[in-house]
Amino acid sequence: MFNGFQKKFVKVKKGKIFCKVKGNGKPLLLLHGYPQTHLMWRKIAPELSKYFTIIVADLRGYGNSLVLKGDPKHKNYSKREMAKDMVQLMAKLGFKKFFVAGHDRGGRVAHRMARDFRSKILGLSVLDICPTLDMYEHTNKKFAKSYFHWFFLIQPAWLPESMIINDPKKWMKSCLDKWSGNHKFGKVEKAYLKSFKQKKRIHASCEDYRASASIDLEHDKKDRNKKLNIPIQVLWGKSGVIGKQFNSLKIWQKYSKKKIYGTGINSGHFIPEQNPKETIKHIKKFFNKYA
Repeated sequence: MFNGFQKKFVKVKKGKIFCKVKGNGKPLLLLHGYPQTHLMWRKIAPELSKYFTIIVADLRGYGNSLVLKGDPKHKNYSKREMAKDMVQLMAKLGFKKFFVAGHDRGGRVAHRMARDFRSKILGLSVLDICPTLDMYEHTNKKFAKSYFHWFFLIQPAWLPESMIINDPKKWMKSCLDKWSGNHKFGKVEKAYLKSFKQKKRIHASCEDYRASASIDLEHDKKDRNKKLNIPIQVLWGKSGVIGKQFNSLKIWQKYSKKKIYGTGINSGHFIPEQNPKETIKHIKKFFNKYA
């Protein structure tokens, strides 16, 4: 699945981050979303490794990476703390500056990373998200129905956890099916479930969402008027919620001093898996400009 990639457990301040590395050229960190792991990049990472040094990593609380207990303020799963993990990971691998592309939750971590570590991020690509603050501030009935999980997973522990633990396979599959438009993921679903079904990781992922609805919003509000000055690409699935309910380019432009580049892709939410060919084309073209 990742032929030629080196598997690594890299010690960061809070524990170990699992990643795979391969390639030449400027480093490009790829971050996954919910309810997945680094495996979501399996269809595009090998091709991109011909042009960049590719690092695919499991976020804190996901896959094979470190898990911390939740805390009352949800700090342990704030995007600020999750971003620190990745900056420390890249430093340990010998990369002081790098590109980053993030899908879903990984996009939110990447956005915070670009804010907190501006001198380290050479360019940012976000896949099928708008900034968390904007999405919450523009919540209406239509969005709430489409993103039901945003409001379910943030309920107090251990309510959502207990319900998911009762049948983690059914919950995970419902997410994959609904957000993709019933895309056939195949055998990788078993690999996703292997880590997702763990009680501690179900809790961690809920904490990830609780953080987004609390401490992350505090951080985002403080930085609302601090515009980024790095190249930013925005990709979205035309048949997904972001593509149908949000003007991604207009929203992301508020966060940047530079022109935002981006386009919709014929896909549901899981762009790198549903349309890998187009994803590779756009990511390669964008980052090659600045390599």
